Amino acid sequence: MWVLNQGSLLRSMPRTDVIGLGKSGVAAARLLKREGWEVTICDRNSSPSLLNQQQNLAAEEITVKLGYSPDFNGSNLPQLIVVSPGVPWDIPLLVQARELGIETIGEMELAWRNLKSVPWVGITGTNGKTTTTALIAAIFQTAGLNAPACGNIGYAACEVALASQVPDWVIAELSSYQIESSSTLAPRIGVWTTFTPDHLARHKTLENYYNIKAKLLHHSQLQVFNGDDPYLRQMANQWSDAYWTSVKGKDYLIGNKGFYIENGWVVETGDVPQQIIQTSALRMVGEHNLQNLLMSVAAARLAEVDKAAIDRAIREFPGVPHRLEHICTWEGIDFINDSKATNYDAAQVGLASVKSPAILIAGGEAKDGDDTAWMAKIQEKTAAVLLIGAAAPVFAQRLQEIGYTNYEIVETMENAVSRSAELAKQYGASVILLSPACASFDQYPNFEVRGDDFRRLCLEWVKNYSKT
Repeated sequence: MWVLNQGSLLRSMPRTDVIGLGKSGVAAARLLKREGWEVTICDRNSSPSLLNQQQNLAAEEITVKLGYSPDFNGSNLPQLIVVSPGVPWDIPLLVQARELGIETIGEMELAWRNLKSVPWVGITGTNGKTTTTALIAAIFQTAGLNAPACGNIGYAACEVALASQVPDWVIAELSSYQIESSSTLAPRIGVWTTFTPDHLARHKTLENYYNIKAKLLHHSQLQVFNGDDPYLRQMANQWSDAYWTSVKGKDYLIGNKGFYIENGWVVETGDVPQQIIQTSALRMVGEHNLQNLLMSVAAARLAEVDKAAIDRAIREFPGVPHRLEHICTWEGIDFINDSKATNYDAAQVGLASVKSPAILIAGGEAKDGDDTAWMAKIQEKTAAVLLIGAAAPVFAQRLQEIGYTNYEIVETMENAVSRSAELAKQYGASVILLSPACASFDQYPNFEVRGDDFRRLCLEWVKNYSKT
């Protein structure tokens, strides 16, 4: 078995294949090239933009093969395969590679092996991890630390490893895909935000999904858990030395160390409990964001960041794009982009966080999961629902089953935005909320592009309306 040694790659390992020509794959290829590898990037797709990337990387002496999957039946096998996060870990190609003894790792693992002398904060969870990651990074950076956010947010992890300056901390948002393909990643601080069914088409069972995320926390020196998450709370006996958080106060805290909210303050346990910051300093709405605040403060305090830097960072933090992002206000109606709500639980939290009545835009590529709480929140908070994308007929049927009839299938985002404004006026709604409860891949490359399209359409609609 070939190994990577002390943050640098052994020079005797000449050839590697990188699977996937995304941001992560390109960064991994450049890092490997810098370390003296002969690098080939393979991608099954082909497009004008990929062809352009192919030409640019050729100038860096990195070979790109488009419309191609590696063939491991010959004699000239690579010594290492690096997999981009979106590539399933159990596809036959990678199973075969591992059976042949070819070391196969994810891009995040490659970055870790080059940056393991630096302390990491690793944030995982079904929902809440992007906001928590961004908030932790903002706190560390306000404290004067070079602490880039990477992984599912900000930079690809290997881009951080390529930077000319070694960071003080790495703040990494980690999906189950990235943890699954990282065998030795061991953060100084591990944070687990929430746990609900998601990605089951890939992970098959809830137990598999849980165990993958648990691996990150088991490898972390210090662990922070959301003590208000029902599933994580149920598993508390597995994490006897962890720090727990609760928005419900000290009496609800698991164990005797952690962070909780009391009388409008975030409080840190100890021989003498310390008030760290007032919750009113946080500009984001929703109880779930108070939990994100608690976990972020916990990570900062465990990293010995002082209270003044935490206070300043929280007060200045604007929120995260595509997560309850306020776009504009038109005649008293707020347009809010929650495109990052790609499952039922996140969409339920989004609806719970806004004023009612709301006009909801939902749909896309449906995921497995329990939609019961989301459907109940739709009944409670919405005046009308506009359905887009492939999931629209299925969602329409589900709404009918619960006796909710005020929905329309409008198919596209453009139709949804213009119709939502009409309905908001008709029903006196105070909010138009894009919170899809779905992946985006039926109509958009990712949730960011979907959210950007919603933002553009909202601003254009308001501008054009004001001219009439």
